[in-house]
Amino acid sequence: MVPRYSRPAMTAIWSSENRYQIWWAIEVFAAEAMGKIGMIPADDAATIRKAFDANVLGEIDVPAIDAIEAVTKHDVIAFLTWAGEKLGPERRWLHQGMTSSDVLDTSLAVQLMQSADLLLEDLDQLLAVLKRRAFEHKLTPTIGRSHGIHAEPVTFGLKLAQAYAEFDRNRARLKAARDDIATCAISGAVGTFANIDPAVEEHVAKELGLTPEPTSTQVIPRDRHAMFFATLGVVASSIERLAVEIRHLQRTEVLEAEEYFSPGQKGSSAMPHKRNPVLTENLTGLARVVRSAVVPAMENVALWHERDISHSSVERFIGPDACITLDFALARLTGVIDKLLVYPDRMQKNLDKMGGLVHSQRVLLALTQAGLSREDSYALVQRNAMKVWESDGQLSLLDLLKGDADVTAKLDEAQLEELFDLGYHLKRVDQIFERVFGAA
Repeated sequence: MVPRYSRPAMTAIWSSENRYQIWWAIEVFAAEAMGKIGMIPADDAATIRKAFDANVLGEIDVPAIDAIEAVTKHDVIAFLTWAGEKLGPERRWLHQGMTSSDVLDTSLAVQLMQSADLLLEDLDQLLAVLKRRAFEHKLTPTIGRSHGIHAEPVTFGLKLAQAYAEFDRNRARLKAARDDIATCAISGAVGTFANIDPAVEEHVAKELGLTPEPTSTQVIPRDRHAMFFATLGVVASSIERLAVEIRHLQRTEVLEAEEYFSPGQKGSSAMPHKRNPVLTENLTGLARVVRSAVVPAMENVALWHERDISHSSVERFIGPDACITLDFALARLTGVIDKLLVYPDRMQKNLDKMGGLVHSQRVLLALTQAGLSREDSYALVQRNAMKVWESDGQLSLLDLLKGDADVTAKLDEAQLEELFDLGYHLKRVDQIFERVFGAA
């Protein structure tokens, strides 16, 4: 975790203190269930629960637990040793019939669920900003580009509506991944429940807001985790897609939009004139970090037999790193879109830059409708369009077409002029917005 790219709420989820508090809750809820079904004395189970409710552990002493682990070389045993010192003889019932993975995997499920809840809130905030800015620029015309080259007119609102639809899909994916990862395994060694009753698992799951894992080995199957981190990777890629769009739009030669440049901000240590897209460049980098967790999560699926721990060290890295980084990235992107500077006049200037070439398809279609073959229509339009292209937009496609006898034999000047109406390209914007945002 890098503090520069971390926010407090998500960082707290991945703190040692929070992890140990979850471990303690798992042990207490398990003991409580064991007391109810007669696995351990009911009075001792009640005493353990009272200690939990009274917060008998107090502040988690991480250094003390670390010191015990330095001797035991086992993190769960170290914690149980430290926590047990806060109890009386009833401490012998902690971890009855359980194995370390019961605690570790269930705890990780809680942390991933907590993280997903925060990320869903982040997505809601981003979606709200994207929607507001999309409607603000619903009819702001701009050039659409394919292969980086001018194609046909769109609106800036449509660009943002596309991003909204993508992140709305991401929200649904993350909600599904969150629900899929939220499982509990309290099934003992190799997952057979030989030394513990399934009722214990059911009680712990209910208390923690999880569902019992239908069949675990000694670990919760890692296909769940693979899907979770893959989903984070997809969200990160969507962040990068929008960030790259903004970076391109901020290029000096384009400058249709740019990141907000605050008073006193400096763009370069050497060149005082610079205003660089540093936030969106940063988002591209952060997306790479999140995606770097995906392949290791996939490789964690293939564990030996009923359990090995080759996945453990991986998850200690990718759990906090991916969740904390994505949380930061979503918040940063929300801020970028919220304050994004949009320049409609420059958009119009770029639209007009190439002498009307953006209307070439309408002319092509009109000629075919007037009776020419598609091949002949294409050739007529292209030979005039290339003259405009080679003049760097100094010539007008409309003027050239009006002077082309082969074209005017099929279309008169009034018909040609009508084909260069910008509004024609925006006639379906309302319909697209209704698909994305629903009826007004």
